[in-house]
Amino acid sequence: MIFVNGQEEKIPADLSVSAYLKEKQYRTDRIAVELNGSILPKTAYESTLLQEGDHLEIVSFVGGG
Repeated sequence: MIFVNGQEEKIPADLSVSAYLKEKQYRTDRIAVELNGSILPKTAYESTLLQEGDHLEIVSFVGGG
């Protein structure tokens, strides 16, 4: 079980941040990801595996004026 934006979510073992974002249809060019209190660089999405108890915050950028 991990926590995504404060909500519990069950995920399969060995799921990368990149695979999670793809599965949930996030556009990686329009989001920032924080993992356990630290901003995760986009270059680390593929190599970072989600672990039991992780806290993931995903923030979408919205344009406007």
